[in-house]
Amino acid sequence: MKIGVEAEYWIIDESGELATETGELLNELLDVSEYVVPEFVAPLIEVQTAPVSGAEELRREFGRTLQTVCDVAEDRGLSLVPLGTPLTRESLEITSERGRLLQSMYGDDMEYAMNCAGTHVHFDRGNVVRQLNLLTALDPALALVCSSPYISGNRMACSSRAAVYRYESHTTFARYRDLWEYVETEGQWEARIDEQYHTLQVLARESGIDPETFGNYFHRDDTVLTPVRLRHKSPTVEWRAPDTALPSQIVRLVSEMTNLLQQTEYKEVTIGETGVRTEEIGIPPYAELRELSEEAIKEGVASLRVQDYLTTMGFDVSRYHPISQRIENGWTLPREEALRLRREYADEFEKDVEALLGNA
Repeated sequence: MKIGVEAEYWIIDESGELATETGELLNELLDVSEYVVPEFVAPLIEVQTAPVSGAEELRREFGRTLQTVCDVAEDRGLSLVPLGTPLTRESLEITSERGRLLQSMYGDDMEYAMNCAGTHVHFDRGNVVRQLNLLTALDPALALVCSSPYISGNRMACSSRAAVYRYESHTTFARYRDLWEYVETEGQWEARIDEQYHTLQVLARESGIDPETFGNYFHRDDTVLTPVRLRHKSPTVEWRAPDTALPSQIVRLVSEMTNLLQQTEYKEVTIGETGVRTEEIGIPPYAELRELSEEAIKEGVASLRVQDYLTTMGFDVSRYHPISQRIENGWTLPREEALRLRREYADEFEKDVEALLGNA
């Protein structure tokens, strides 16, 4: 099974401030590799991998690209930060046309997306229905890499990114960001996409966006921003649930996820008793899964229920050390402390990249 990763990181200067006024320097970071691309706000970049054959190749290729970016950034007084949010409220400028179009439709709801940094994992398409349902059921695994308990200076959840992205949106847009129910057929999934794409077209027209412009920037594949997506162009099944995090933790998580996804080629995915068995992978009823996901977002691996569930599904929870669980502060976060935390985890990020390559 081929896999690929897209991980978003904040760029900060030596004081810990987001690098919003250093356009030329940011462009130099983007020029180091075809696998480093801009996001729709200036201080955020995405580091990708080409499709790779397994965790070892992922570790090597991901690590090399990250090391190159870190070296160029360091020469220019910049650093990468693996936090799911910037911790404090920031005034961020949208830099892409698609982003500006989304803002015209979403309005104030775009603030949540602008303050989120996540990880997207692509898996080769196989038995699509089993893959979609298993990835949906594995949504609570986001708890293993929660990386920011704060957003806009306030403590919200272990994954404050997932909390605001999914639950703080206007109901009109929640369908585009929240977890979807299991499917029985691939056609059922496609029908859902068609419905949401049509609805977004209507919302675009109501926002003054002409059909040609809409068609240029929005396609069926990228209409929804849900935690699980089916991509035809790639073609892959995409898992978008986790925060950005330290690269070694992402590689470990992707390795365990891949092991489970590969089993869908010869094992049924059944709703009922959870667990990985000889001939099937059992997943919980959707209502129960929603409770687990909400608990994973709120409490992370501090929740014994989430720990038990992930262990039952084959994860070694003891090997993960989520950043959110290590940030000990009150209900509000002073800006000076936020800047210090950014610098601290920028330093840890560099060490983690070195260690990732050192394991070769």
